Amino acid sequence: MASTLELLEEHRMFGGWQQRWRHHSAVLNCPMIFSIFLPPPHDDTPPPVVWFLAGLTCSDENFTTKAGAQRVAAQLGLVLIMPDTSPRGDDVANDSAYDLGQGAGFYLNATQQPWAAHYRMFDYLSKELPALVADNFKLSERQSIMGHSMGGHGALLLALRLGGRFSSVSAFAPIVNPTEVPWGQKAFSAYLGEDRAAWREYDSCLLMSEVENRLPILIDQGDNDQFLADQLRPERLEEVAREQGFPLELRIQPGYDHSYFFIASFVEDHLRFHAKHLLV
Repeated sequence: MASTLELLEEHRMFGGWQQRWRHHSAVLNCPMIFSIFLPPPHDDTPPPVVWFLAGLTCSDENFTTKAGAQRVAAQLGLVLIMPDTSPRGDDVANDSAYDLGQGAGFYLNATQQPWAAHYRMFDYLSKELPALVADNFKLSERQSIMGHSMGGHGALLLALRLGGRFSSVSAFAPIVNPTEVPWGQKAFSAYLGEDRAAWREYDSCLLMSEVENRLPILIDQGDNDQFLADQLRPERLEEVAREQGFPLELRIQPGYDHSYFFIASFVEDHLRFHAKHLLV
């Protein structure tokens, strides 16, 4: 299995290793790249994992190079895994708009043409990539997940849909109710078709009222985010969480926008939040 991974980059960092790997994805039917940070070993125990899912127009490199997360991850002994946001390649369907096609996979399984042949990010991240990583790295089964914007949507829906897979979930400025906002409606119409019943399984506000596992959730949202009013609306998820008994903490951060400057400012809080639930 190890031969299916090709090492593209490796950098020593805070006593650990920042690596970038390429592999062929059978699920997405194209080559894929992911980044991983391996902290310095604290003992012989396999380290727990935090997945980070990035947002629109991003790849595995944005969080890796801009968030400044590795220092804290090294201190806490956390592995960071940064997948790409969509399938890639000349043979993969695309769109000229930034919010559809490559870089905008929305972490779902597309059913409509021309997207269905490649856009199966939910299966890739719930099955194929975790299995590949588990076969090639010595990691704990204790895992958490986090994300930004479209990736916050992905982190929340994976955590809600996969039951006890993750110990905790967090997000920066997530799309929480995609069936009711322009980004989600555009993507879901293209990828899933016009039957809104098919959209439900990818909307965190709707999923939260249907699932049993009440895992802890942390959300940070800047109040100077240009997408807050029309695309994000985190108060909607907060309301459902309150009704359903989810331990959700929503923090509105004054003056912060949608950028990685915002993420870098609070990423330590998120990693310590996850460590509290992973290192028990």
